[in-house]
Amino acid sequence: MRHRSIGRGSGRWPLADLPRGSGTLQSIEKVTQHMSDYRKKLIELRDSAWSDAKAILDRAQNEKRDLTSSEEAHYRDLTGDLESLRERINMVDERQRTDKTSERAMTSLLGGSSGRHVESEVGEKFRESILQRSLAPIEITIPDNERRSGFQPGIEQRALITTSGSGLVGNFWSRIQRHLVESSSILAAGATVIQHDNGEPVKIPKSTAFSTAGIVTEGSIIPTSDPTLGSITLGSYKYGFLVQISQELAEDAAFDLEGFLAEQSGVAIGNGFGAHAITGTGTGQPRGVLTDATLGVTGPTGTATSFGAQTTAGQGGDLLIDLAGSLAEPYARSQSAAWLMRNSTLNAIKKLRDSTGNYVFSPEVIPGSGSSGTLLGRPVYTDPTMPAMAANAKSVVFGDISRYWVRQVNGLRFERSSDFAFDKDLITFRGLARLDGALVDTTGAVKYFQHSAT
Repeated sequence: MRHRSIGRGSGRWPLADLPRGSGTLQSIEKVTQHMSDYRKKLIELRDSAWSDAKAILDRAQNEKRDLTSSEEAHYRDLTGDLESLRERINMVDERQRTDKTSERAMTSLLGGSSGRHVESEVGEKFRESILQRSLAPIEITIPDNERRSGFQPGIEQRALITTSGSGLVGNFWSRIQRHLVESSSILAAGATVIQHDNGEPVKIPKSTAFSTAGIVTEGSIIPTSDPTLGSITLGSYKYGFLVQISQELAEDAAFDLEGFLAEQSGVAIGNGFGAHAITGTGTGQPRGVLTDATLGVTGPTGTATSFGAQTTAGQGGDLLIDLAGSLAEPYARSQSAAWLMRNSTLNAIKKLRDSTGNYVFSPEVIPGSGSSGTLLGRPVYTDPTMPAMAANAKSVVFGDISRYWVRQVNGLRFERSSDFAFDKDLITFRGLARLDGALVDTTGAVKYFQHSAT
Protein backbone atom coordinates (compact mmCIF):
# COMPACT_ATOMS: atom_id res chain seq x y z
CA MET A 1 0.00 0.00 0.00
CA ARG A 2 1.38 3.39 -0.96
CA HIS A 3 1.24 5.95 1.80
CA ARG A 4 1.12 9.65 0.98
CA SER A 5 2.98 11.69 3.54
CA ILE A 6 0.80 14.32 5.15
CA GLY A 7 3.60 16.79 5.86
CA ARG A 8 3.49 19.99 7.84
CA GLY A 9 0.94 22.57 6.91
CA SER A 10 -0.90 20.39 4.40
CA GLY A 11 -3.71 17.94 4.77
CA ARG A 12 -7.38 17.90 3.91
CA TRP A 13 -8.43 20.10 6.80
CA PRO A 14 -5.84 22.89 7.11
CA LEU A 15 -6.23 24.99 10.23
CA ALA A 16 -6.07 28.27 8.32
CA ASP A 17 -9.16 27.33 6.27
CA LEU A 18 -11.42 27.05 9.29
CA PRO A 19 -13.94 29.87 9.71
CA ARG A 20 -13.20 32.40 12.42
CA GLY A 21 -15.72 34.11 14.65
CA SER A 22 -17.00 37.50 13.56
CA GLY A 23 -17.42 38.65 17.13
CA THR A 24 -20.83 37.15 17.89
CA LEU A 25 -21.54 34.34 20.29
CA GLN A 26 -23.17 32.32 17.49
CA SER A 27 -20.05 32.62 15.32
CA ILE A 28 -17.81 31.47 18.15
CA GLU A 29 -20.05 28.45 18.78
CA LYS A 30 -19.99 27.60 15.06
CA VAL A 31 -16.19 27.75 14.92
CA THR A 32 -15.97 25.60 18.05
CA GLN A 33 -18.04 22.88 16.37
CA HIS A 34 -15.82 23.00 13.27
CA MET A 35 -12.75 22.68 15.48
CA SER A 36 -14.24 19.64 17.18
CA ASP A 37 -14.86 17.99 13.81
CA TYR A 38 -11.37 18.91 12.67
CA ARG A 39 -9.84 17.36 15.78
CA LYS A 40 -11.71 14.11 15.18
CA LYS A 41 -10.39 14.00 11.63
CA LEU A 42 -6.83 14.58 12.84
CA ILE A 43 -7.16 11.75 15.34
CA GLU A 44 -8.41 9.45 12.57
CA LEU A 45 -5.39 10.37 10.42
CA ARG A 46 -3.04 9.88 13.36
CA ASP A 47 -4.47 6.46 14.20
CA SER A 48 -4.22 5.45 10.54
CA ALA A 49 -0.57 6.53 10.32
CA TRP A 50 0.27 4.69 13.55
CA SER A 51 -1.50 1.56 12.30
CA ASP A 52 0.51 1.67 9.04
CA ALA A 53 3.76 2.18 10.96
CA LYS A 54 3.06 -0.78 13.24
CA ALA A 55 2.19 -2.94 10.24
CA ILE A 56 5.66 -2.34 8.77
CA LEU A 57 7.35 -3.35 12.02
CA ASP A 58 5.05 -6.34 12.54
CA ARG A 59 5.72 -7.68 9.05
CA ALA A 60 9.49 -7.48 9.53
CA GLN A 61 9.27 -9.14 12.93
CA ASN A 62 7.05 -11.95 11.70
CA GLU A 63 9.50 -12.62 8.88
CA LYS A 64 12.41 -12.36 11.37
CA ARG A 65 14.33 -9.76 9.39
CA ASP A 66 15.37 -6.12 9.54
CA LEU A 67 13.51 -3.40 7.71
CA THR A 68 14.40 -2.96 4.06
CA SER A 69 15.63 0.46 2.92
CA SER A 70 12.23 1.27 1.40
CA GLU A 71 10.42 0.14 4.56
CA GLU A 72 12.77 2.22 6.70
CA ALA A 73 12.08 5.29 4.55
CA HIS A 74 8.34 4.62 4.65
CA TYR A 75 8.47 4.21 8.43
CA ARG A 76 10.34 7.53 8.81
CA ASP A 77 7.67 9.26 6.73
CA LEU A 78 4.95 7.81 8.92
CA THR A 79 6.62 8.84 12.17
CA GLY A 80 7.08 12.31 10.69
CA ASP A 81 3.36 12.38 9.98
CA LEU A 82 2.64 11.35 13.57
CA GLU A 83 4.68 14.28 14.87
CA SER A 84 3.00 16.71 12.46
CA LEU A 85 -0.46 15.47 13.45
CA ARG A 86 0.43 15.68 17.14
CA GLU A 87 1.35 19.34 16.69
CA ARG A 88 -1.89 20.02 14.87
CA ILE A 89 -3.95 18.32 17.56
CA ASN A 90 -2.21 20.43 20.19
CA MET A 91 -2.94 23.54 18.12
CA VAL A 92 -6.61 22.60 17.97
CA ASP A 93 -6.73 21.99 21.73
CA GLU A 94 -5.22 25.42 22.31
CA ARG A 95 -7.63 27.02 19.84
CA GLN A 96 -10.58 25.36 21.56
CA ARG A 97 -9.46 26.65 24.95
CA THR A 98 -9.18 30.13 23.47
CA ASP A 99 -12.64 29.87 21.92
CA LYS A 100 -14.14 28.79 25.23
CA THR A 101 -12.52 31.79 26.91
CA SER A 102 -13.89 34.06 24.18
CA GLU A 103 -17.33 32.52 24.53
CA ARG A 104 -17.39 33.18 28.26
CA ALA A 105 -16.15 36.71 27.72
CA MET A 106 -18.72 37.35 24.97
CA THR A 107 -21.52 36.03 27.16
CA SER A 108 -20.42 38.39 29.90
CA LEU A 109 -20.26 41.32 27.49
CA LEU A 110 -23.69 40.66 26.05
CA GLY A 111 -25.16 40.41 29.52
CA GLY A 112 -23.54 43.61 30.82
CA SER A 113 -24.38 47.26 30.47
CA SER A 114 -21.71 47.76 27.83
CA GLY A 115 -21.57 45.63 24.70
CA ARG A 116 -18.25 46.87 23.38
CA HIS A 117 -14.82 45.26 23.32
CA VAL A 118 -12.04 46.77 25.37
CA GLU A 119 -8.57 47.56 24.09
CA SER A 120 -5.59 45.79 25.57
CA GLU A 121 -3.99 48.04 28.14
CA VAL A 122 -0.69 46.25 27.75
CA GLY A 123 -0.59 46.73 23.99
CA GLU A 124 -1.43 50.40 24.46
CA LYS A 125 1.38 50.80 26.98
CA PHE A 126 3.87 49.45 24.46
CA ARG A 127 2.54 51.67 21.67
CA GLU A 128 2.62 54.73 23.92
CA SER A 129 6.20 53.86 24.80
CA ILE A 130 7.05 53.70 21.10
CA LEU A 131 5.21 56.79 19.89
CA GLN A 132 6.26 59.00 22.80
CA ARG A 133 9.87 57.75 22.74
CA SER A 134 9.48 56.90 26.42
CA LEU A 135 12.42 55.11 28.02
CA ALA A 136 10.51 54.20 31.17
CA PRO A 137 10.52 50.43 31.77
CA ILE A 138 7.27 48.51 31.51
CA GLU A 139 6.84 45.92 34.25
CA ILE A 140 4.64 42.91 33.50
CA THR A 141 3.83 41.54 36.93
CA ILE A 142 2.27 38.22 37.80
CA PRO A 143 -1.38 38.67 38.81
CA ASP A 144 -2.34 37.38 42.25
CA ASN A 145 -4.77 34.88 40.75
CA GLU A 146 -1.94 33.49 38.58
CA ARG A 147 0.37 32.83 41.55
CA ARG A 148 -0.21 29.14 41.87
CA SER A 149 2.10 26.49 43.16
CA GLY A 150 2.75 24.57 40.00
CA PHE A 151 2.14 23.95 36.32
CA GLN A 152 0.04 20.91 35.61
CA PRO A 153 0.06 19.26 32.21
CA GLY A 154 -2.22 21.38 30.05
CA ILE A 155 -1.74 24.67 31.84
CA GLU A 156 -4.99 26.25 32.91
CA GLN A 157 -6.25 29.18 30.88
CA ARG A 158 -8.72 31.55 32.52
CA ALA A 159 -11.17 34.10 31.17
CA LEU A 160 -9.52 37.39 32.07
CA ILE A 161 -11.40 39.77 29.78
CA THR A 162 -14.04 41.88 31.49
CA THR A 163 -16.13 44.90 30.50
CA SER A 164 -14.01 47.14 32.70
CA GLY A 165 -10.74 45.99 31.16
CA SER A 166 -9.39 44.63 34.42
CA GLY A 167 -7.27 41.53 34.12
CA LEU A 168 -5.77 42.42 30.76
CA VAL A 169 -2.28 42.49 32.18
CA GLY A 170 -3.05 39.03 33.49
CA ASN A 171 -4.14 37.99 30.02
CA PHE A 172 -0.82 39.19 28.60
CA TRP A 173 1.03 37.28 31.30
CA SER A 174 -0.96 34.12 30.58
CA ARG A 175 -0.01 34.38 26.89
CA ILE A 176 3.66 34.69 27.79
CA GLN A 177 3.22 31.79 30.18
CA ARG A 178 1.65 29.60 27.49
CA HIS A 179 4.52 30.14 25.05
CA LEU A 180 7.00 29.65 27.89
CA VAL A 181 5.48 26.28 28.74
CA GLU A 182 5.38 25.24 25.07
CA SER A 183 9.13 25.95 24.78
CA SER A 184 10.17 24.18 27.99
CA SER A 185 9.42 20.49 28.45
CA ILE A 186 10.08 20.74 32.20
CA LEU A 187 7.31 23.31 32.64
CA ALA A 188 4.97 21.47 30.28
CA ALA A 189 5.51 18.24 32.21
CA GLY A 190 4.38 19.74 35.51
CA ALA A 191 7.28 21.40 37.35
CA THR A 192 6.34 23.28 40.51
CA VAL A 193 6.67 27.03 40.15
CA ILE A 194 7.00 29.46 43.04
CA GLN A 195 6.98 33.24 42.75
CA HIS A 196 8.65 35.83 44.96
CA ASP A 197 8.63 39.60 45.01
CA ASN A 198 12.35 39.92 45.68
CA GLY A 199 15.48 38.09 44.58
CA GLU A 200 16.96 37.24 47.97
CA PRO A 201 18.20 33.61 48.04
CA VAL A 202 15.59 31.22 49.40
CA LYS A 203 16.36 27.95 51.17
CA ILE A 204 14.06 25.10 50.17
CA PRO A 205 13.91 22.00 52.42
CA LYS A 206 15.12 18.90 50.56
CA SER A 207 14.47 15.29 51.54
CA THR A 208 17.28 12.82 50.94
CA ALA A 209 15.72 9.92 52.90
CA PHE A 210 12.38 9.36 54.62
CA SER A 211 11.71 8.31 58.21
CA THR A 212 10.27 4.82 58.76
CA ALA A 213 7.46 3.58 60.96
CA GLY A 214 7.39 0.35 62.91
CA ILE A 215 4.99 -1.70 65.04
CA VAL A 216 4.97 -0.59 68.67
CA THR A 217 3.52 -2.82 71.34
CA GLU A 218 1.41 -1.44 74.19
CA GLY A 219 3.48 0.57 76.66
CA SER A 220 6.64 0.38 74.58
CA ILE A 221 8.78 3.37 73.63
CA ILE A 222 8.30 4.56 70.09
CA PRO A 223 11.68 4.31 68.36
CA THR A 224 13.27 7.39 66.86
CA SER A 225 13.43 7.48 63.09
CA ASP A 226 14.29 10.88 61.74
CA PRO A 227 14.13 11.71 58.05
CA THR A 228 17.34 12.86 56.43
CA LEU A 229 16.81 16.47 55.56
CA GLY A 230 18.90 18.96 53.71
CA SER A 231 18.25 22.19 51.94
CA ILE A 232 18.86 23.71 48.58
CA THR A 233 19.17 27.41 47.89
CA LEU A 234 17.28 28.91 44.98
CA GLY A 235 18.54 32.26 43.80
CA SER A 236 17.62 34.19 40.67
CA TYR A 237 19.56 34.16 37.42
CA LYS A 238 18.81 37.01 35.06
CA TYR A 239 17.77 35.96 31.57
CA GLY A 240 17.83 38.71 28.97
CA PHE A 241 16.53 38.77 25.43
CA LEU A 242 15.90 41.27 22.63
CA VAL A 243 12.76 41.58 20.52
CA GLN A 244 12.79 43.84 17.47
CA ILE A 245 9.93 45.21 15.38
CA SER A 246 9.77 47.83 12.65
CA GLN A 247 8.50 51.33 13.38
CA GLU A 248 5.70 50.80 10.84
CA LEU A 249 4.40 47.67 12.53
CA ALA A 250 4.55 49.26 15.96
CA GLU A 251 2.40 52.17 14.79
CA ASP A 252 -0.09 49.92 12.99
CA ALA A 253 -3.09 49.52 15.27
CA ALA A 254 -4.10 46.34 13.44
CA PHE A 255 -0.81 44.65 14.34
CA ASP A 256 -1.14 42.39 17.40
CA LEU A 257 1.82 43.92 19.20
CA GLU A 258 0.83 42.38 22.52
CA GLY A 259 0.55 38.87 21.07
CA PHE A 260 3.84 39.20 19.17
CA LEU A 261 5.77 40.34 22.25
CA ALA A 262 4.13 37.66 24.41
CA GLU A 263 5.10 34.90 21.98
CA GLN A 264 8.66 36.13 21.47
CA SER A 265 9.17 36.58 25.22
CA GLY A 266 7.80 33.18 26.15
CA VAL A 267 9.85 31.37 23.51
CA ALA A 268 13.05 33.26 24.40
CA ILE A 269 12.76 32.48 28.11
CA GLY A 270 11.62 28.91 27.46
CA ASN A 271 14.58 28.14 25.23
CA GLY A 272 17.12 29.77 27.54
CA PHE A 273 15.86 28.51 30.88
CA GLY A 274 14.54 25.23 29.48
CA ALA A 275 18.03 24.05 28.53
CA HIS A 276 19.38 24.78 32.04
CA ALA A 277 16.34 23.10 33.62
CA ILE A 278 17.46 19.84 31.96
CA THR A 279 21.26 19.82 32.19
CA GLY A 280 22.21 22.92 34.18
CA THR A 281 25.21 22.49 36.49
CA GLY A 282 24.05 24.77 39.30
CA THR A 283 27.21 26.85 38.96
CA GLY A 284 26.30 30.22 37.52
CA GLN A 285 23.07 28.71 36.19
CA PRO A 286 20.04 26.74 37.44
CA ARG A 287 20.56 23.11 38.41
CA GLY A 288 19.00 20.72 35.89
CA VAL A 289 16.71 17.81 36.64
CA LEU A 290 19.13 15.40 35.00
CA THR A 291 21.97 16.62 37.22
CA ASP A 292 20.35 15.34 40.42
CA ALA A 293 18.16 12.53 39.08
CA THR A 294 18.83 9.02 40.38
CA LEU A 295 20.07 6.10 38.30
CA GLY A 296 17.16 3.77 37.60
CA VAL A 297 18.41 1.30 34.99
CA THR A 298 21.73 0.75 33.23
CA GLY A 299 21.58 -0.87 29.82
CA PRO A 300 23.43 -4.19 29.38
CA THR A 301 26.44 -4.55 27.11
CA GLY A 302 25.44 -3.85 23.53
CA THR A 303 23.09 -0.97 24.32
CA ALA A 304 25.60 1.87 24.01
CA THR A 305 23.64 3.55 21.22
CA SER A 306 20.30 1.78 21.39
CA PHE A 307 17.98 -0.17 23.67
CA GLY A 308 19.30 -3.50 22.42
CA ALA A 309 17.49 -6.35 20.72
CA GLN A 310 13.76 -6.53 21.31
CA THR A 311 13.91 -10.34 21.14
CA THR A 312 16.45 -10.55 23.98
CA ALA A 313 15.11 -10.66 27.53
CA GLY A 314 16.05 -7.58 29.53
CA GLN A 315 16.48 -5.43 26.44
CA GLY A 316 14.24 -3.34 24.20
CA GLY A 317 10.98 -2.37 25.85
CA ASP A 318 11.95 -4.31 28.98
CA LEU A 319 14.46 -1.58 29.85
CA LEU A 320 11.77 1.10 29.89
CA ILE A 321 9.42 -1.11 31.87
CA ASP A 322 12.22 -1.65 34.39
CA LEU A 323 12.86 2.09 34.57
CA ALA A 324 9.19 2.80 35.28
CA GLY A 325 9.17 0.00 37.84
CA SER A 326 12.22 1.41 39.64
CA LEU A 327 10.20 4.45 40.74
CA ALA A 328 8.54 4.28 44.16
CA GLU A 329 4.74 4.04 43.97
CA PRO A 330 3.91 7.55 45.29
CA TYR A 331 6.04 9.10 42.57
CA ALA A 332 4.82 6.74 39.85
CA ARG A 333 1.17 7.51 40.73
CA SER A 334 1.71 11.28 40.72
CA GLN A 335 -0.28 13.34 38.27
CA SER A 336 3.03 14.84 37.17
CA ALA A 337 4.76 11.52 36.45
CA ALA A 338 6.15 11.87 32.94
CA TRP A 339 8.93 10.91 30.53
CA LEU A 340 11.58 13.23 29.10
CA MET A 341 13.79 12.46 26.09
CA ARG A 342 14.84 13.93 22.78
CA ASN A 343 12.86 13.27 19.61
CA SER A 344 15.37 10.85 18.05
CA THR A 345 15.21 8.71 21.19
CA LEU A 346 11.43 8.68 21.05
CA ASN A 347 11.54 7.54 17.43
CA ALA A 348 13.64 4.55 18.48
CA ILE A 349 11.27 3.79 21.36
CA LYS A 350 8.26 3.77 19.04
CA LYS A 351 9.55 0.43 17.68
CA LEU A 352 9.75 -1.25 21.10
CA ARG A 353 7.23 -3.70 22.59
CA ASP A 354 6.41 -5.24 25.94
CA SER A 355 6.48 -8.97 26.76
CA THR A 356 3.00 -9.47 25.29
CA GLY A 357 3.97 -7.95 21.94
CA ASN A 358 2.17 -4.63 22.44
CA TYR A 359 4.00 -1.42 21.61
CA VAL A 360 5.06 0.49 24.71
CA PHE A 361 4.35 3.82 22.96
CA SER A 362 0.92 5.15 22.05
CA PRO A 363 0.30 8.25 19.90
CA GLU A 364 -2.73 9.09 22.03
CA VAL A 365 -2.22 12.64 23.30
CA ILE A 366 -3.68 13.69 26.63
CA PRO A 367 -5.81 16.75 25.67
CA GLY A 368 -4.05 19.98 26.51
CA SER A 369 -0.88 18.32 27.78
CA GLY A 370 1.37 19.27 24.87
CA SER A 371 2.91 15.80 25.06
CA SER A 372 4.09 13.69 22.14
CA GLY A 373 1.95 10.74 23.19
CA THR A 374 2.10 8.27 26.05
CA LEU A 375 4.70 5.71 27.05
CA LEU A 376 3.44 2.91 29.31
CA GLY A 377 0.42 5.08 30.01
CA ARG A 378 2.33 8.23 31.01
CA PRO A 379 2.85 11.37 28.88
CA VAL A 380 6.18 11.74 27.10
CA TYR A 381 7.77 15.13 26.40
CA THR A 382 10.58 15.70 23.93
CA ASP A 383 13.37 18.18 24.54
CA PRO A 384 16.41 18.79 22.30
CA THR A 385 18.55 19.36 25.40
CA MET A 386 18.16 15.76 26.55
CA PRO A 387 21.27 13.69 25.66
CA ALA A 388 21.21 11.58 22.51
CA MET A 389 21.60 7.82 22.70
CA ALA A 390 25.34 7.25 23.17
CA ALA A 391 27.79 5.37 25.39
CA ASN A 392 27.06 6.12 29.08
CA ALA A 393 24.48 8.75 28.09
CA LYS A 394 21.42 9.41 30.25
CA SER A 395 18.96 9.50 27.39
CA VAL A 396 15.63 8.91 29.17
CA VAL A 397 14.17 10.42 32.34
CA PHE A 398 11.05 9.23 34.13
CA GLY A 399 9.61 10.50 37.37
CA ASP A 400 7.49 12.97 39.28
CA ILE A 401 8.42 16.21 37.53
CA SER A 402 6.56 18.28 40.13
CA ARG A 403 9.54 17.62 42.42
CA TYR A 404 11.54 19.96 40.21
CA TRP A 405 10.99 23.49 41.52
CA VAL A 406 11.28 26.65 39.48
CA ARG A 407 11.65 29.99 41.23
CA GLN A 408 10.44 33.10 39.48
CA VAL A 409 11.19 36.59 40.81
CA ASN A 410 8.60 39.22 39.94
CA GLY A 411 7.51 39.32 36.32
CA LEU A 412 9.04 40.51 33.08
CA ARG A 413 10.58 43.93 32.58
CA PHE A 414 10.58 45.56 29.16
CA GLU A 415 12.62 48.56 28.05
CA ARG A 416 12.76 50.10 24.57
CA SER A 417 15.45 51.63 22.44
CA SER A 418 15.32 53.32 19.04
CA ASP A 419 19.10 53.72 18.98
CA PHE A 420 20.18 50.07 19.15
CA ALA A 421 19.09 49.35 15.54
CA PHE A 422 18.80 52.97 14.35
CA ASP A 423 20.25 52.20 10.91
CA LYS A 424 17.52 49.64 10.24
CA ASP A 425 14.66 51.73 11.67
CA LEU A 426 13.87 48.97 14.14
CA ILE A 427 12.60 49.39 17.66
CA THR A 428 14.30 47.07 20.11
CA PHE A 429 12.63 45.83 23.27
CA ARG A 430 14.87 44.39 25.92
CA GLY A 431 13.21 41.82 28.15
CA LEU A 432 14.53 40.65 31.50
CA ALA A 433 13.38 37.69 33.62
CA ARG A 434 14.84 36.23 36.81
CA LEU A 435 14.61 32.46 37.30
CA ASP A 436 16.23 29.54 39.07
CA GLY A 437 15.44 25.85 39.42
CA ALA A 438 16.50 22.59 41.05
CA LEU A 439 15.27 19.11 41.92
CA VAL A 440 14.27 19.37 45.59
CA ASP A 441 13.58 15.67 46.18
CA THR A 442 16.56 13.40 45.66
CA THR A 443 15.06 10.30 47.27
CA GLY A 444 14.38 8.83 43.85
CA ALA A 445 11.50 10.99 42.64
CA VAL A 446 13.10 11.22 39.20
CA LYS A 447 15.20 8.46 37.65
CA TYR A 448 17.09 8.01 34.41
CA PHE A 449 18.13 5.27 32.01
CA GLN A 450 21.84 5.13 31.22
CA HIS A 451 23.26 3.40 28.16
CA SER A 452 26.08 0.91 28.52
CA ALA A 453 29.71 1.87 27.91
CA THR A 454 30.06 -0.62 25.04
